[in-house]
Amino acid sequence: MFIQTESTPNPATLKFLPGQTVLDAGTADFPSAETADKSPLATRIFAVSGVEGVFFGNDFVTVTKAENVEWDHIKPAILGAVMEHYQSGQPVMASDAEQSSGHAEHTGEDGEIVNQIKELLDSRVRPAVAQDGGDITFHGFDRGVVYLHMQGACANCPSSTLTLKMGIENLLRHYIPEVIEVRPVAV
Repeated sequence: MFIQTESTPNPATLKFLPGQTVLDAGTADFPSAETADKSPLATRIFAVSGVEGVFFGNDFVTVTKAENVEWDHIKPAILGAVMEHYQSGQPVMASDAEQSSGHAEHTGEDGEIVNQIKELLDSRVRPAVAQDGGDITFHGFDRGVVYLHMQGACANCPSSTLTLKMGIENLLRHYIPEVIEVRPVAV
């Protein structure tokens, strides 16, 4: 098994490409070791000292490291954990684990606007951020403000504010006049 790695715009996050499917559908975000109990793979990766976050996409795993840890010191151990997992035959996610489509449900009078927002996110934004090892999902819409949740390499990325304001906000405002602003949320 050959696992490739790619840098992301977030220097604290590295993208690992195992060359096979990680998740059949959706994404899975593990912002801490305490949240990894539903994933044998995430649990293995968190066993590496210095790992602070794990995120799964369709064909990639992103790992976020602690600020005081160097990639040169933990990257080999993470590669080993991913390889051991795939050789073990264990599933990536426990059978009772929920995989997320990502978007929050929205009830209310703005249903048509929210559907347009979700469609633009799914068709234009999420594929681009997946290339960088992350995901951005709809969290809410209130009086012209779109609330988005950033995951994986996008969470705590130095360029995330620029991505939100100059990229996503401009895109949504262009296609949906009701959108005034985009703001990040922490879940």
